[in-house]
Amino acid sequence: MQAGKGKVISFHYTLSVDGQKVESSLEGGDPLWILLGHGQLIPGMEAGLEGKSAGDKFDLEITPDQGYGERREGATQRVPKKYFPNQGKGLKAGDTTVLSLKEGGNQAVVVQKVGSSVVDIDTNHPMAGKTLTFNIDVQSVRDASEEEISHGHAHPNGDGAH
Repeated sequence: MQAGKGKVISFHYTLSVDGQKVESSLEGGDPLWILLGHGQLIPGMEAGLEGKSAGDKFDLEITPDQGYGERREGATQRVPKKYFPNQGKGLKAGDTTVLSLKEGGNQAVVVQKVGSSVVDIDTNHPMAGKTLTFNIDVQSVRDASEEEISHGHAHPNGDGAH
């Protein structure tokens, strides 16, 4: 079976940027489970997985326009600490953290400076402007269940528990 929209795919990956390993699913042991075509992946990864089958191993290079976008100069904000987990305690310049958005959801940001009540952040994604190289090892491809499609995400091994 080939991966495509509405299919569940599980895969291991290792991400490298400029020849340096950034992260790998192999370190946690469990593959990543994704429902393709539901916006869970960056566009280049989604396109790169299309048509793949269990057992396929390949490298995938994703340019910024198909990844996290180009860096935008001056994309900084001063944000009250209350919008950060643990009220910004322990944050320091250079840290990557998650900002809780007023409209819901979260955004990965990079800390530039920490003050007594505010944090200056770079709102570019930490991987913006970077070419990403993934080494992919497809574990499985299957049809999504009706429940997975209605939920908009994969349930590993078809398990409906969240």
